[in-house]
Amino acid sequence: MTETPLLQVEDLRVSYQGRVGPVPAVRGISFTLGRERLGIVGESGSGKSTIGRAILGLLPRNATVAARRLRLHDTDLLHASERALRDIRGRRISMVLQDPKFSLNPVMTVGHQIAESYRVHRRASATEARRKTLEMLEAVRIDNPERVYDLYPHEVSGGMGQRVMIAMMLIPEPELLIADEPTSALDVTVQAQLLVLINELIARRGMGLILISHNLNLVASFCDRVVVMYAGRVMETCRAAELDRAQHPYTRGLLACRPLIDRAQPELPQLARDPSWLDGPVAA
Repeated sequence: MTETPLLQVEDLRVSYQGRVGPVPAVRGISFTLGRERLGIVGESGSGKSTIGRAILGLLPRNATVAARRLRLHDTDLLHASERALRDIRGRRISMVLQDPKFSLNPVMTVGHQIAESYRVHRRASATEARRKTLEMLEAVRIDNPERVYDLYPHEVSGGMGQRVMIAMMLIPEPELLIADEPTSALDVTVQAQLLVLINELIARRGMGLILISHNLNLVASFCDRVVVMYAGRVMETCRAAELDRAQHPYTRGLLACRPLIDRAQPELPQLARDPSWLDGPVAA
């Protein structure tokens, strides 16, 4: 018996109302997600982050979202009420954003923010929420959780801030984690530590992961499958381990633009874009 996918996205379309009419941002995206790690890559403006926000119903009012199917298990996310979506956010789907400095409340301690996330979704007492928060801070490998609990966001480093965000998003024990460039502002060593941490947590909890990134090397080494996007469309989907053997000219162009440390390059090649990519067929 085939297992029902955790998330089903079919013909997702998102447009924003501009001065002279609607501006398409996502144009007919389709994919399914099981309890696996799916990477979404592409240039800035390709629609990657819009997909994550559309799944959670977090787009601005001038956005129009349509799809043939947008489901989390048996829940229709597209037609769910705002009240139903509030229950889903955090409890069933969580999203880690790029920069904790803009995602955390600057006038609340990080511990209280994590505890609040737990209490909203689990109806727990303040004492239980504090205990679970300290356990979660320890789970994301923060030393001295008691001390960090009482720190404000400006008092923690970038790496620790991202760990705090991961703790906040995972403490309600969601089924799906959407991570939008979670390591983009961090140095390489801290990036590796956070990815190992995320991988351990999602594997232990049997979650699904959508990792949104510009970093081809990162998704190739970390994810199970990769979706390559350009101008709001999927150009190609492949196994992450086979990304270097991708066939679509856009994917090949992105791969060619990576700097290499094992040999000298006078200059990086420029990506040539074909207008047919906007409406033509895509690779399987």
